[in-house]
Amino acid sequence: MNQPRHCPAVLIAAPASGQGKTTVTAALARLHRNLGRKVRVFKCGPDFLDPMIHERASGAPVYQLDMWMVGEQESRRLLWEAAGEADLILIEGVMGLFDGTPSSADLARHFGVPVLGVIDGTAMAQTFGALALGLARYQPDLPFAGVLANRVGTLRHAQLLEGSLTEGLRWYGALSRETAIELPSRHLGLVQASELNDLDLRLDAAAQALGSSCEVALPPPVTFAAPPVTRTEPLLAGVRIAVARDEAFAFTYGASLDLLRAMGAELSFFSPIHDRQLPDADSLYLPGGYPELHHQALSENTAMLEAIRAHHAAGKPLLAECGGMLYLLDSLTDVDGLRAGLVGLLQGAAVMQKKLAALALQSVELPEGVLRGHTYHHSLTSTDWVPIARGVSPNGGRGAEAVYRQGRLTASYVHFYFPSNPRAVAALFAPERVAPHAAPQHESTVEAGLPAIGS
Repeated sequence: MNQPRHCPAVLIAAPASGQGKTTVTAALARLHRNLGRKVRVFKCGPDFLDPMIHERASGAPVYQLDMWMVGEQESRRLLWEAAGEADLILIEGVMGLFDGTPSSADLARHFGVPVLGVIDGTAMAQTFGALALGLARYQPDLPFAGVLANRVGTLRHAQLLEGSLTEGLRWYGALSRETAIELPSRHLGLVQASELNDLDLRLDAAAQALGSSCEVALPPPVTFAAPPVTRTEPLLAGVRIAVARDEAFAFTYGASLDLLRAMGAELSFFSPIHDRQLPDADSLYLPGGYPELHHQALSENTAMLEAIRAHHAAGKPLLAECGGMLYLLDSLTDVDGLRAGLVGLLQGAAVMQKKLAALALQSVELPEGVLRGHTYHHSLTSTDWVPIARGVSPNGGRGAEAVYRQGRLTASYVHFYFPSNPRAVAALFAPERVAPHAAPQHESTVEAGLPAIGS
């Protein structure tokens, strides 16, 4: 039987979104990494962009933790495995500390991880202490490590904020509001790490600034209980899966790709923008991303458009999620009204909106089984295709996303979390269909809250 493991850990949370949790988490990761420590970072809830930043900051893979989409047992396994190799575990929260059901506070309490509160100190002095005390004492049984001030002005400003703390709350330091430290954003959240040529300079600057504002010490160790022993069936042994990955398609969960490999699949990555042909593959995975920023280049690569059409015509499996689904449409129009013709396997068109169109966790009952995931997009799609299923949000959030199917093609706005039902995922990708499992893989019955993307 596996034994419990111990590792210093904190969960970085804030009173609200937009306080700079991602910047602070990345700065902490780079600070301790530069000191020679091995750091593992996790992200609460569905998110693709923040983990890209944290992977660069820590130099290690970043996975999601969530009591509903990921599940309690899988979250426990991920933390326990990280505790066996890391000197420090950092978990970035989602939205405000107590927002949603379950919230970041619920996850912190469940696993006994103390909370590090991040508060934007802009235009604030002694009120900082009141906010800090509220975060620490609002739920008496919440483990609380201390607070860190973000976007401070001068050294005197930081001293005022630190001096406002009461009841022994620990000061974890401060980050200035310098633009060289802040991480830029766009409509779906942070700009992708691969697009920031100066990202390492920003991370090192943030780490240095944070290290100079406080005593750099590890938090106390947290005990992580061992998860149940599980076995992954080789349901995709020898199956070759081509996975789109470039500037337009990058929204994949590391745990999902890990699962495909664990089930025996061979993954080959390709670029729908730059490559002229698909890798030699049995199945095709088109994840989400930013096709709206590259739809002209995607449209001009006619050889790739034809290769994907030929893949489908051959009766091979194809899973397209969100941006991947947009790529399969007849056309995509950006917010400036520029239209581009695309693959045309899914009859219809999408138009980008300036406002959010949908944001919700999703549970979808497919013929292969129930899969969990989330939806988050700024486009509206019109098609005459009749859905084979629709998602259900566990918290009543916006979005009952349609799932479309023709032959072995499956497309939806939903970003599926593959470990939520490995057998269903194997059935989607296997050249020969896998029998669906009788029950979904999750055992957690915790009611879910609305996730937010970004910080």
